[in-house]
Amino acid sequence: MDNYLAVGTVLKPQGVRGEVKVRPLTNDPDRFFDLKQVFLKRGGTYAPHAVSCTRVHEGYAYVAFEGVTDRDAAERLRGELLYVDRAHAVQLGEDENFICDLIGCEAVDRAGNGLGRLTDVLQPGANDVYVFDTPRGEMLLPALKEVVLSVDAAQKRMVLDERALERFAVYSDGAEEID
Repeated sequence: MDNYLAVGTVLKPQGVRGEVKVRPLTNDPDRFFDLKQVFLKRGGTYAPHAVSCTRVHEGYAYVAFEGVTDRDAAERLRGELLYVDRAHAVQLGEDENFICDLIGCEAVDRAGNGLGRLTDVLQPGANDVYVFDTPRGEMLLPALKEVVLSVDAAQKRMVLDERALERFAVYSDGAEEID
């Protein structure tokens, strides 16, 4: 697992004093108020930068970087991913994982038979939807405890209930059940 987690993307400068508009990659934009430092990836290393969140509005965070005092300097940050180190990341509850830790997990049934690899996690509202690349095509599956029996993000492995797949899986070919 990477020691850094992406928490936002700089969209554009905001105003003329160096502030930037950030699209949060977290489910709680208000967490930006607690950030004192973010990291920008430079080559293979992460460089720390002092920041402060000036406000959150309509789901976007507005962030000021120390030393960035004009629009031109802010423009150079456009498109940058903002990272935090795991030591300063939000504490997760039981049965919670960071999406970046789930991507790439191999899905198996209870007998250990391979089903596919997790490629994305959609967050449409009520519950997350896992997107798997399977031999049959793309499979969408709600992230429900009756479907996902266990997750070991460190080992990149998820155990799915094959019987629940018959009820919940939707495939890109339009079929909604396993043969």
